Amino acid sequence: MISIRKARARGCTQTNWLTSFHTFSFADYYDPAQMGFKHLRVINEDTVEPDNGFGKHPHQNMEIISYVIEGALAHKDSMGTGSVIHQGEIQRMSAGIGVEHSEFNPSKTEKVHFLQIWLIPEQKNIKPEYEQKALPSVQNELILIGARQGGEHTVIIHQDVKLYKANLMQGQRIEYKFESDRCGWLQLIKGKIQLNGQELSPGDGAGIQNEKKIQLTGLENAELLLFDQKE
Repeated sequence: MISIRKARARGCTQTNWLTSFHTFSFADYYDPAQMGFKHLRVINEDTVEPDNGFGKHPHQNMEIISYVIEGALAHKDSMGTGSVIHQGEIQRMSAGIGVEHSEFNPSKTEKVHFLQIWLIPEQKNIKPEYEQKALPSVQNELILIGARQGGEHTVIIHQDVKLYKANLMQGQRIEYKFESDRCGWLQLIKGKIQLNGQELSPGDGAGIQNEKKIQLTGLENAELLLFDQKE
């Protein structure tokens, strides 16, 4: 079964410096039917105006992933980490027992466009952690970028979740098989694709359950994330 979550159905926060679309309930946007998908709790598509951002604020017991689509995002936290995340990079912060951080667009002229993703960890109150990885530039393949074990281009996720990204070119196809006790969430970032024959546009998401495999077909050049989770 594939359940499409259309981009236009998402919640939205709009201020003079931030446009944020909420796939799942977040902050002032609440929908009891959209509280997440398995371990996946938040997918926010954020655009931050130049020289603006989120001031210091706390998090606890959440795996927080930032995936930059365009521009750059500056990060500072109470662990002493300070870095800039660029397009083609991924950041993971495990809030654990508690951490404060800020996220800011350091550019004076360009917006930053990124996904903020929250996953519920399998264990509470771990020591806070931070890591940042450059992602390989590969086309027409699902590339593992987040998992329990981590890796050269893969951030650690403290949960039974595998996170993949793909740049799928027009006319190309990717197949992915799920194990019997697994399900998935697909989030389309750019372009248009077919997911088992159903068309997705930018910002659309799809919950995938009781499917042995999926086929992704590029209707346009596309960028997407796929979360493989335990049922």
